[in-house]
Amino acid sequence: MNEERSDLGDIGFGYRPRAGYASDPARSRGRFYEEPASPTRTPFQRDRDRIIHSTAFRRLKHKTQVFVAEEGDHYRTRLTHTIEVAQIARALARALRCDEDLAEAIALVHDFGHTPFGHTGEDALNEKMRPWGGFDHNAQSLRVVTRLERRYAEFDGLNLSWETLEGLVKHNGPLTGPHADPGKGAVPKTILDFNELFDLELDRYASAEAQCAAIADDIAYNTHDIDDGLRAGLLSLEMLEEVPLSGPILADVRKHYPRLDPVRTAHEFMRRQITSMVEDVIVTAHSALREIAPKDIADIHNAGRPVVTFSKTMADDEKKLKAFLYKNIYRHPSVMSVRAGAEKVVRDLFDAYFADPRAMPEGWREGLDRAEDRVKARYAADFLAGMTDNYALKEHRRLFDDTPVFG
Repeated sequence: MNEERSDLGDIGFGYRPRAGYASDPARSRGRFYEEPASPTRTPFQRDRDRIIHSTAFRRLKHKTQVFVAEEGDHYRTRLTHTIEVAQIARALARALRCDEDLAEAIALVHDFGHTPFGHTGEDALNEKMRPWGGFDHNAQSLRVVTRLERRYAEFDGLNLSWETLEGLVKHNGPLTGPHADPGKGAVPKTILDFNELFDLELDRYASAEAQCAAIADDIAYNTHDIDDGLRAGLLSLEMLEEVPLSGPILADVRKHYPRLDPVRTAHEFMRRQITSMVEDVIVTAHSALREIAPKDIADIHNAGRPVVTFSKTMADDEKKLKAFLYKNIYRHPSVMSVRAGAEKVVRDLFDAYFADPRAMPEGWREGLDRAEDRVKARYAADFLAGMTDNYALKEHRRLFDDTPVFG
């Protein structure tokens, strides 16, 4: 058997003690509600387990990634996407000697706030909620894990550790201060209100583990959306030849396996693309860490720049790949047609629940008859955001006679 080799130098397998800049579970900043420590699990392992056992996690299996489930059985769902992100996040954290469990927990929880029908549902709900501050899936994820999950005897939410909450809220960068992305707009009120109670230091960069989870998200969907696009017939291998990142990888696969069938060619190409992106991140992060020379996690928080990134060349190629996917998948007429139907479902349901909260089940409608509009809207949005695609369609058929048909 031939041993696997790498020409990237000593990037390592990561089976070493945590680096000084890693998040140390023994020094966790704790939880909003104090709890006794577990004798068998670190705080981050406990967070991961709570996330996996939550209702919100199970619902991800019936929430759209790109293609609605009714269009086929083998397309990614929000759950399979999340699992792929978590696997890549762990690999990155291991190579960088960070805490794998924290990176995994943040990856597993990062999409809890997504509505049914993916970003389409989010856009529709954001439009409906605009008079009351809009709707943001990241802020909704925070609501889910701090308020809406109701499983424990002593508190609402999952009572996750400070480090997991910080990573959830800030995995894409600081939300306030000089390093915040000005294009993101105002920080959602949900996040600001919670931050008053449990300071997540919104003006600083999140941990290296959170950064691993964030870039793992990009690596996962940039590759698996190609897979789903090929399956849907919206893409062909020939179209990928012109993409700067994908084309050379595909050419190399064809060079080594000229008689390989298209399905296996596609999978060989995709596994190599993931590997290429992961190894680029590891090498680039190691370079950044040498420059910054962080002694502890505070140096990561205060670095003034993200540490876990693509190289400039890979970042440019990744941007071009995203543009390719937007043009050929996300804005394809067939996908836009489904988007129109999905938007209708979300808008109709919000209007129905807002106009008459009694249309919602027990546990959601109590006390809303005389509530202010902002309260009714918030309840309607929380109820709607938690729905799976299947449940949203079921509810629409219950309340309306013109439910769209997908697939």
